[in-house]
Amino acid sequence: MSEKSGEAESRDVDFPPGGIAVVIGAGGGIGSAVAKILRNDLRFAQVVSLGRSTSPAIDVTREDTIAAAAGDISSLAGDVRLVFDATGILHSETVSPEKSWRDLGMTRMAEVFAVNAFGPALLMKHFLPLLPGEGKSVFATLSARVGSIGDNGYGGWYSYRASKAALNQFVRTAAIELARRRKGAVCVALHPGTVDTRLSEPFSKSGLDVRPPQEAARDLLRVIDGLTAGQTGGFFDHRGEEIPW
Repeated sequence: MSEKSGEAESRDVDFPPGGIAVVIGAGGGIGSAVAKILRNDLRFAQVVSLGRSTSPAIDVTREDTIAAAAGDISSLAGDVRLVFDATGILHSETVSPEKSWRDLGMTRMAEVFAVNAFGPALLMKHFLPLLPGEGKSVFATLSARVGSIGDNGYGGWYSYRASKAALNQFVRTAAIELARRRKGAVCVALHPGTVDTRLSEPFSKSGLDVRPPQEAARDLLRVIDGLTAGQTGGFFDHRGEEIPW
């Protein structure tokens, strides 16, 4: 590789300094850890944390809050260089992962898809247009390895698996359109591994390798730092390895 091509590759990977980073779902374990790290990253002049209890508040099941938050961000001075979506649902008071098709129900499936697939798709609708036309920018959303159809060897968790697979398709499709409009922009799905958060708490004693949110956040941001425009539309784990669809 020539010195000239090496310099071009470096420019392709680096975030231009002075930009804005936005963390959505900043009230959760991974989101709060990502925001904390970014606040100490001198490449970003401003880090905006968004969630259901912030001002402005954002609820991914309500498009009006997404549009309002994106409008507020668009009024800030500086380019939006990173949007990190850390929202997601695996279980709640009314939802738990289905072990069998006998557990499937319309209300349960609708809630999971609303948060895991439709919400992030609407985030893309309102936040991808905020990315600048030139230089590196990234929209990254948390998916899950269990959303991989090719990697599904165990079954179960119907709605969670299917909603994350739908999210992956939204990411892939949006990335194609984004590439036509924003040179240097990247739209990806990331698998954080099993992280010690409220989402994974009921399953943390099942023999899985559970990691603290700070470690997961560092790994995910390291992957984002290494992404190039040629990897847009991809699905990567916390080590930067590509996951099959």
